[in-house]
Amino acid sequence: MDGQRWLPLEANPDVMNQFIRQLGLVPSWQFGDVYGLDPDLLSMVPRPVCAVLLLFPVTEKYESFRLEEEAKIKAQGQEVSSDVYFMKQTIGNACGTIGLIHAVANNQAHLEFEPNSPLKEFILQSCKMNPQEKAAFLEKDESIRVTHESSAQEGQTEAPNVDEKVDLHFISFVNVGGKLYELDGRKPFPIVHGTTTEESFLADAAEVCKKFMARDPQELRFTVVALSKA
Repeated sequence: MDGQRWLPLEANPDVMNQFIRQLGLVPSWQFGDVYGLDPDLLSMVPRPVCAVLLLFPVTEKYESFRLEEEAKIKAQGQEVSSDVYFMKQTIGNACGTIGLIHAVANNQAHLEFEPNSPLKEFILQSCKMNPQEKAAFLEKDESIRVTHESSAQEGQTEAPNVDEKVDLHFISFVNVGGKLYELDGRKPFPIVHGTTTEESFLADAAEVCKKFMARDPQELRFTVVALSKA
């Protein structure tokens, strides 16, 4: 990712909601904080939930796990539905925007868009592309880049320098065709985490998030956000 670099997006639901609203998503679904992953705290999250975003630290433990996981899947194979919208990340610090695109693009049946929505237009034009082509298409999309840049300035913390190394990374979890998918633009393909339902999706995604946390028990820099019906 030596090409474009964007300012990192904050894991702040207000910033995320403003971002997708500016790109033409009707606010009938909104991002909100998930304050904990045990059943009592999950019960506070408005339902239904159609996507979960996880912000986590990229540590040595995680990187070694990621490489093992990739090799294992390449050896064993996995079945990924052709309905899954998945894109690679080629822009530095764009993982927040790619996480939001993954969340929205895989839930178009639930979500509503304004007429002439730049985000809807981007998804429609790129849906038949392969993951690398989608990444190249995002590099050229000015409306999303400009909206990302303005949203990245809106957080509660001061935006870091665009060249600063950021070791936090966003990924999305979605339910496509009754399977729980992890979508991470740094990985070569979606990761299938078993079956799920609309009712159990939040709890199922929370279980996968717990595994991320268990790999780095000393780390506290985890944030979970859910896209719920408002």
